[in-house]
Amino acid sequence: MININRTLTIAKKEIIHIKRDRASLVIALILPIFLLLLFGFAVSSDVDNLKLSVYDGSKSIESRELINSLNNSTYLKVYEYVDTPDAVEKSLDYGRTKIGVIIPDYFTTRLRRGEPTDVQFLIDGSDPYIAKTAASYSALIVNHHSQELQKNVIKPFNLLLYNPTLESSKFNIPGIIGLILQNITIMLTAFSIVREKEKGTMEQLIMTPITPLELVIGKIIPYVFIAFLELDMTLILGKIIFGVDIKGSLTLLITLGTIFLTSSLAIGIFISTISNTQLEAMHLSLAYLLPSVILSGFVFPREAMPKIIYFVSCFIPLTYFNEILRGIILKGVGFKELLQPIAALMGLIIVIIIVSIKKFKKTLD
Repeated sequence: MININRTLTIAKKEIIHIKRDRASLVIALILPIFLLLLFGFAVSSDVDNLKLSVYDGSKSIESRELINSLNNSTYLKVYEYVDTPDAVEKSLDYGRTKIGVIIPDYFTTRLRRGEPTDVQFLIDGSDPYIAKTAASYSALIVNHHSQELQKNVIKPFNLLLYNPTLESSKFNIPGIIGLILQNITIMLTAFSIVREKEKGTMEQLIMTPITPLELVIGKIIPYVFIAFLELDMTLILGKIIFGVDIKGSLTLLITLGTIFLTSSLAIGIFISTISNTQLEAMHLSLAYLLPSVILSGFVFPREAMPKIIYFVSCFIPLTYFNEILRGIILKGVGFKELLQPIAALMGLIIVIIIVSIKKFKKTLD
């Protein structure tokens, strides 16, 4: 049986230490805000206002209309007009523009005859993501302009769900919440237990009537409350700064967030059992946290990963919690629609807890 008084005594001791330890306070209170602002503003997949250099060999009303179509979009902006096709490529060489547009002198003649014509786009491929986006944008705008010149054509009608404006911040913010909850709880939990080892107080605690389970629970109670504070803080700031609303159930979000916290706390405990110093704990924490950011689908889609990497990502709790967060916050779906990631997360958590507790007890023995 767990003795509540002994457990709360450990929790009070940990709270006192957190108040005295400035590093813990910074990690607990300042780091979440910093991460939210960093990823919310700096990490963006939105590509707007790409600079164009234009060579207009036709110099006609039709060619100017095409250039205006490109320039009036939110994605592309004419930066300069050049006198020769070679100057377009030079502009890309010097990095002044990302896209070069070459309109041939026969453009208008063929267009007026109803014959197929072409426009050449030179795209800076040094950044593959921007290059692919630029190619898509330019093709989309030209196709739309071409359709406007014709009559009785079939026009596609796209209805964007969940994130109609395609703002990357609304995709990133839910992932940031999971990232913050994971990082803070793992690091603080690991540091808390290893700190007792460094000070030599772990042996003193073991000699008392306190059981290993009471010690662990007492240690993590303050960090559970800190994690809930961080959850509320990121949700509020996400709403105020980035306009990200919770479309689904807040109760379901908090419940599943609590379950996810359990896995992060268990991982922190496991790291503490194989670390002798806080420096080792920090290195091991980063060795887990950094790959989890990449493999969990927070930044890059898992579907684009090689099969072996995709398989590894299935063993990271944040992978499933990201699906849950985006499902509840962006899509507004409920338990039924999220049953698969919830079941996977629960199964993974059970394994992590069992392994962590066994390792912790073995370390104490």
